[in-house]
Amino acid sequence: MSAVATMAQLESAREARLRYRAGHVAPTAGVAPGLTQANMIVLPRDWAFDFLLYAQRNPKSCPVLDVTDAGSVSTLLAPGADLRTDLPLYRVWRDGKLAEEVADASAAWAEQSDLVAFLIGCSFTFETPLVEAGIDVRHITDGTNVPMYLTDQPCRPAGRLKGNLVVSMRPIAPERVADAAMISGRFPAVHGSPVHVGAPERLGIRDLARPDFGDPVRIEPGEVPVFWACGVTPQAAVMASGVPFAITHSPGHMFVTDIPDAAYHV
Repeated sequence: MSAVATMAQLESAREARLRYRAGHVAPTAGVAPGLTQANMIVLPRDWAFDFLLYAQRNPKSCPVLDVTDAGSVSTLLAPGADLRTDLPLYRVWRDGKLAEEVADASAAWAEQSDLVAFLIGCSFTFETPLVEAGIDVRHITDGTNVPMYLTDQPCRPAGRLKGNLVVSMRPIAPERVADAAMISGRFPAVHGSPVHVGAPERLGIRDLARPDFGDPVRIEPGEVPVFWACGVTPQAAVMASGVPFAITHSPGHMFVTDIPDAAYHV
């Protein structure tokens, strides 16, 4: 894999962001293959240190790729992009509750002048290598959103923030589970290797057919559910901690960057 994005890849990412800026809403799995995608949480400066500490204490679920200056709507991960408009779908949170989902976060962003955006690694980044290795990534194959589940596993609290781990799940053929773990493990900055394999009840997940976020996926007989730490974990912290105001991506609707996957490969 090349650590330098090709012109074709950069054009693909730019075109995707322009579609989202124009109002197109769709999950981003499989979009701009070979380029990193990122989760996002935006908080007032007063909460930013608490979250930075929370991320540092929970790096598997909250691997930080970039942090903006207070009031900035741009990121070095994609020069020229606008974080208020260039994701397909946003969530606006008030007092720990989901207030609305919008395709343009400009109005919500304008409510406070000191907002700090955190871009967090996303497991979509290692899906292209999985596919290239011949491992079926079901939500891409079937054109759905990845299933995500709120577990009963607590994250390490920080300041005013607390909450449980959220995981994404991909059903994998048993003979390819080790390959999937090895491939994803080479991308520690975007969640890395799985946190659990099989037995969803050990994570407090009662029904794989009823994810807390995203869509259920087809699981073929004999396939093993494999769980990765998920960048929706900060949204669980927003809910559990009653954060007064936050903007996040909508689960599965990521920020498409200009950074090649290989930049996070070790």
